[in-house]
Amino acid sequence: MAAIYAYITHKDGVADDTALELAAAAEKIEAGAAVTAIVTGGGDEVDRVAAAVAAGYAKVHTFKHEALAYPNAEAVRKLLVNVLPPDAIVLLAHDTFGMDLGPGLSVKLDSVFVADVVGIEGRDGGTLKVIRQEYSGMVSTHVNGDISAGAVINVRPGAFPADEDRAVGGAVEDKSGDVGDLSVKRRFLELVEAEVGEVDITKSDVLVSVGRGIEDEENIEIAEELAEAMGAVVSCSRPIVDAKWLEKSRQVGTSGQTVKPKVYMACGISGSFQHLGGIKGSPFIVAINKNPKAPIFQVADVGIEADILEFLPELTEAIKAM
Repeated sequence: MAAIYAYITHKDGVADDTALELAAAAEKIEAGAAVTAIVTGGGDEVDRVAAAVAAGYAKVHTFKHEALAYPNAEAVRKLLVNVLPPDAIVLLAHDTFGMDLGPGLSVKLDSVFVADVVGIEGRDGGTLKVIRQEYSGMVSTHVNGDISAGAVINVRPGAFPADEDRAVGGAVEDKSGDVGDLSVKRRFLELVEAEVGEVDITKSDVLVSVGRGIEDEENIEIAEELAEAMGAVVSCSRPIVDAKWLEKSRQVGTSGQTVKPKVYMACGISGSFQHLGGIKGSPFIVAINKNPKAPIFQVADVGIEADILEFLPELTEAIKAM
């Protein structure tokens, strides 16, 4: 079996929530496999991240270089091509950075590439059976990938529940001497912080989030009344921002805000990976949608098939009565 590697993304010295999720995905490929985590960066933050993820991985390889100080898929791609064995299986989070990194990496490694994987059914010899979604999650596709020459697999965040008690206790090894040439054409210009409006949805423990199912700008008042009754904050998916019904600072998703609430109510939201990519941690997800096949139901703790325009007012009255 080829060696399995997981590329760990991080910010401000803290590993992304997908770090242990990638370990869980690797376990589906081969139970008990000795997975190696790869942590890159420009300075001491690499050591902090490596120490934190070492509990969940058999090995942690760190790479420090000025070209890796800021997220740059071109530089990371060159690094991985320099240091990985030709038949490596590489796991990446299917987020904005992973979508930039993965396809080109598979080309350079001459290995199979599968994006947005939501399930892994296991190996059959040199074939890996995985599940991904098409048409905004309306169709599940079962894919057989030839991994005899390695693979690059982008794993959807949240698809593989992390084992918080995982205690492998791997050793951290500095491999900076193996970095090689990282000359790239891209260069870092500036860091633009996400817009913060009057309400900071990233600080809220409870979010009532609305999507296309709200149908009209005037109906957002229904969600606001529910949020007030619950002591929550209203957030939204991208179509609501595109329609200019709510400000950009309220958008949850890969092109909006990243939130980590305790409770997330998805009201009339289909549940595309771009939206779910903005939800971190393990919130209690309540999905309300009149389409029983909406992808959001696959990740929800509680699913309610209903028209939100009828259901939300009734829920608000019930909460007020309590």
